[in-house]
Amino acid sequence: MFDESLLDAPEALGRADPRGLLRGAAESGARVRTATRAAAESGLADLKPDGRPRALFVAGSGATTGCIADLLSALGGGNIPVTLIRPTGALAAPGALLWALPGWAGPLDLLLVLTTDGTEPGLSALVEQAYRRGCSVVTVAPPRSPLTEDAGGRRGLVVPLAPGPYEEVPEDQPLPATGLRPAPEAEPPGTLWALLTPLLVLLDRIGLFPAAQPAIQAVADRLDRTAERCGPAIATYSNPAKTLAVELADALPLLWSEGPAAGVAGRHFARVLGAVAGRPALAAELPDALVAHGTLLSGAFAAGADPDDFFRDRVEDPQALHARVVLLRESAELDRHSATPAARELALTHDTPVSELEPSEGSGRLEAVAELFAVADFAAVYLALASRDR
Repeated sequence: MFDESLLDAPEALGRADPRGLLRGAAESGARVRTATRAAAESGLADLKPDGRPRALFVAGSGATTGCIADLLSALGGGNIPVTLIRPTGALAAPGALLWALPGWAGPLDLLLVLTTDGTEPGLSALVEQAYRRGCSVVTVAPPRSPLTEDAGGRRGLVVPLAPGPYEEVPEDQPLPATGLRPAPEAEPPGTLWALLTPLLVLLDRIGLFPAAQPAIQAVADRLDRTAERCGPAIATYSNPAKTLAVELADALPLLWSEGPAAGVAGRHFARVLGAVAGRPALAAELPDALVAHGTLLSGAFAAGADPDDFFRDRVEDPQALHARVVLLRESAELDRHSATPAARELALTHDTPVSELEPSEGSGRLEAVAELFAVADFAAVYLALASRDR
């Protein structure tokens, strides 16, 4: 059951959040700033590359790795192919995963290795493989971890993973080697920005996407302002994340996005709804979403659909999920080629409710992505906390 009253009880929300998910979401801006400093101290901001790589490969054991590869591809605008190296293995555990470069990878390519663990032998083997092939390697990993030892020196550049404001990193004790322990439930909100920020600095240095220091500072500021608007002390009626959580409480979210960056935000939202809130969601980009999800608006998930006996007792039955369209856009402005009006009309025709998520006016692409991601993270956390069994 979804307890909407919990959302307007900040102290009760805190007690219901032993993992610190709300704090993690609120710390995203701070993670950007600390990651920027870590990138500068590692020498990443001083790189003077000879030119763009032929291709980017992205590998890592965390759930956010795919999202980061997706976003890098969107930001790059297709100027450089971005390939996610998906792991194989018998278990979803860091010590059991294996990665392999494609056969055509070589000296013209750049490998990005991202992890919050740093003890994965499969990633160390991948770095060694890249070294033998002549690929350049940039690694973002916890300091003093086995991976940072393997990836440093001749094998590439290592950027220490910036900890959160309340995290402590041991000064003189290395992290233990990994075993076949299970993967964590879900990476806390804010982790994505700790991994992504050094890569934004790198993209700027290689000329793939402009992300100079003022632009990254603007991202941190936007994340802070969004955290203020979506924080637990802000009432539901004026809090976009709490409002969205209430709207999705008994819904099957259909996340329809317009624009490449908004598409990444939609897929990220679907991922965090599943990983954090345990809720299914479907993401698709407009205008294809009108066809791909159109039948869901008139089938068993349609608003008001109830195939069972009207007179049966429903008191003890779980609430049925009905489709709800969530429109995500990179900009509040619509041009004449926008599919958003058609999406609204299709939903209205089928009596399907619609939620809309868009950044503040005048946002650059990075700031727009930051705001969309932040609202999605807060909404998923509120949905998770208010849906707990009590």
